[in-house]
Amino acid sequence: MPTNDSGNPSITQEEIKHLEFIQAIVTRLGNGSFLIKGWTMTVAGVFFGISANNPGWKIAAAGIIPIMGFWLLDSYFLRQERLFRRLYDDVRRPAIPVELFSMNVQPYHRTVPWCAVIRSHTMVNFYGTLALVDIAFIVSGIIRVTRT
Repeated sequence: MPTNDSGNPSITQEEIKHLEFIQAIVTRLGNGSFLIKGWTMTVAGVFFGISANNPGWKIAAAGIIPIMGFWLLDSYFLRQERLFRRLYDDVRRPAIPVELFSMNVQPYHRTVPWCAVIRSHTMVNFYGTLALVDIAFIVSGIIRVTRT
């Protein structure tokens, strides 16, 4: 293992390139997550707008489906991002052996469970809020229908 002038292990040019590849993947996953949130806001806004003008609850109830679908899709992207960050951390540490240019995140699956990502603050704050607004429209629609 190469060392620098102070005797500490140093990172090779190949390892730096490996880290750059991993960072590019993390960046793409972050951009994908951002786009998913934009689409979620657009689709949820359409359902909220229709629900606000429609006295029924069925449209609002249908609006929960894309919110949940986008929640799961965005959670997938966040989990993948966290897996690649774990790989990045191991590649940058000279003491932990990682095959050069490996993009295998399988060893980290146990450390980043699906349910923890789905329930993370990032996901719950964004998608949970939209789901609560949608539930409010559903309840409002049910109340309007029962009063008539």
